[in-house]
Amino acid sequence: MYTIKTMNHISPVGLLRLPAEQFSVDAKCERPDAILVRSADLHEMPLNSELLCIARAGAGVNTIPIERCSQNGVVVFNTPGANANAVKELVVCSLLLASRDIYGGIDWARKLTGDDIEEQVEKGKSSFVGPEIAGKTLGIIGVGAIGVGVANAAHALGMEVLGYDPYMTVSAALELSRRVRLARDISQVFAESDYLTLHVPLNSETKADLADMLNHVKVGVRIINLARGGLLDGGALLAALDNGTVSCYVTDFPDKAIANHPNVIPIPHLGSSTPESEDNCARMAVDQTSDYLRYGNIKNSVNFPNVELPPIKGIRLCVIHDNIPNMIGEVSTAMAESGINIENMMSKSKGELAYTILDLSGGTPGGAVVERLKTHKHITRVRVLKA
Repeated sequence: MYTIKTMNHISPVGLLRLPAEQFSVDAKCERPDAILVRSADLHEMPLNSELLCIARAGAGVNTIPIERCSQNGVVVFNTPGANANAVKELVVCSLLLASRDIYGGIDWARKLTGDDIEEQVEKGKSSFVGPEIAGKTLGIIGVGAIGVGVANAAHALGMEVLGYDPYMTVSAALELSRRVRLARDISQVFAESDYLTLHVPLNSETKADLADMLNHVKVGVRIINLARGGLLDGGALLAALDNGTVSCYVTDFPDKAIANHPNVIPIPHLGSSTPESEDNCARMAVDQTSDYLRYGNIKNSVNFPNVELPPIKGIRLCVIHDNIPNMIGEVSTAMAESGINIENMMSKSKGELAYTILDLSGGTPGGAVVERLKTHKHITRVRVLKA
């Protein structure tokens, strides 16, 4: 029986996929085998020794202590693409909000009083004139599942689309409209775009890529950031809004410095706030957690490589270890010395970490063998699973 702790409300559509005879879901458990989380900040939370994985029902993992998890052999999952359609739709909405001053017009119209509201509307509507998006260039930084959806939708609305993503996957490329141009240099996107939308994670690399963005954009550019707060320097952004370099900034992550700026449209983190998105994220997070706990398979981890083998037929050994020479040899030698045969094996690395799955026959690794592996200075975690 595995115990899973929920740190936020997780859609029942996902939780119902956990067989009751194998999993217990408990929001108050102090020593869980796995954690399901949406937005709770886990940086100050201790990691109990039994904790095997954390699954984020969403894409961003900045609220999870990734480095500490890696050091403790805790696999961190996210759910890329599960909320892609919800975010895509909000980006399309944001493009129109940024252009037509619909937000300002609604706010003004709500305050109208008197018996001549119709006349006031006709007289005042010229204050909210804004350009159409058709024929304008949309620059997309990050062409993953969300970026591809935005690119295709924007093209369908008549926009010229220019994307940039040095890590674009084959699957994303296959989904992208042939009419979308891909830039080799991020500065090209800055220089050519009338609108910019950001779809990248918050880390040192992306912050560095965007650090000088506001010095190279078109004057009057409209920027949409539904990805993460902190991607842009707050002081530089405020100055760009004040001097007109940025004519409108739509963000899902308003803060004290910009929330009340007249050229900012603050949205209260609604990117994935749809029932469909929450259900999709919960399904994916639950399935990845279940697959790892029961079978040792890893898919969509942010700190470990993807490693998957078919369901277990006998005994499976799962080893998290450092990515250094001869580690697989040491594990296989330990099996051979115990008279255990390796039927199937897969091993992959990600940076300094590696993960190996071995399907065994001829016996189950004894306690002494498992302890020998667990105490190896370059092995972080060892699990023995049975069919």
